[in-house]
Amino acid sequence: MTPSDNPPPLEPAPPPVKNLELKAAMLLLVLLMLIVGSALYVAYARGAFERTQRLVLVAQDSEGVAVGMNMTFAGFAIGRIGRIELAEDGNVHFLVDVPVKDAKWLRSSSVFTMEKALVGGTKIKAFSGVLSDPPLEDGAVRQLLSGDAAAEIPGIVSNIKDVVANLKAITAEDAPLPQSLANLQITTKRLNGPHGAMDLMFGNEADAKKVAEALQRTNVLLARIDSLVANADRQVFGQGAGPGGSPQGGLVQDARGTVQQLDKLLSEARVSLQKVDKVLIDAQAISANAREATTDLGQLRAEVDASLRKVESLINEVNRLWPLRRDTQIELK
Repeated sequence: MTPSDNPPPLEPAPPPVKNLELKAAMLLLVLLMLIVGSALYVAYARGAFERTQRLVLVAQDSEGVAVGMNMTFAGFAIGRIGRIELAEDGNVHFLVDVPVKDAKWLRSSSVFTMEKALVGGTKIKAFSGVLSDPPLEDGAVRQLLSGDAAAEIPGIVSNIKDVVANLKAITAEDAPLPQSLANLQITTKRLNGPHGAMDLMFGNEADAKKVAEALQRTNVLLARIDSLVANADRQVFGQGAGPGGSPQGGLVQDARGTVQQLDKLLSEARVSLQKVDKVLIDAQAISANAREATTDLGQLRAEVDASLRKVESLINEVNRLWPLRRDTQIELK
């Protein structure tokens, strides 16, 4: 066996205690790094490394508000309460840290409110109506308007008491509502009666019965009127069939036949009038000749009248000279 065939001597193993200490130290180091990293991440997530500006909100009390509470704008958190202080005037100052990147939503005309609801925690909200106004400066002090729903509870309870008292007054035995319900029940009973609404309208069954009989008679009368109208249509317009099933003519058809006959008579009269027209033309010629003769007679009558006036004046002169006879009447024969 050669010396080269001999295996090399083995190194001595390290003690087990030193290995355990090294592993524990490494584990502690990793754990410390995780803790520090987590703390840094939480601080970064909470905006510890962001640039912020300070906003001071003034309120009368800090009930329901705690450090770290968010201030929201349109439902988004844009600031966080970093500290709460009691001022010299007795008011509470909320120091709100607003990141610079979110400060653009706050303007000089912004309004800040604190809402205290019956259910849930207190909420601080910011409202900016005009975003074109100048931005809110760093360190600005604004009044915090508070609305406490719990403060309205006494008023609500008082109103509820008034409502309950009114309900008791309405539902009392001598109140108008029970009497109205009783009258309504009587009305419903009458409506369900044999004569229905008529019994309700007239107040008693006898009058309702009379009205029902009158309506029945009216229906009979309407039926008779319908038959009379049908007969009138048949007689006037000739609707329906006559005896033996032949069509029956009415007054309108008879009048139409009479008009046709009158039309024929008028045509004949028109021919006769044309003949009379010719006769009238001849008579007109004769009248023209008679008119000339009448003109000559007029002149003759004028001359006679002049002669009579002369004779009358002569007689008047004679009577004036010899007033023996007063009868001055002249008779013409």
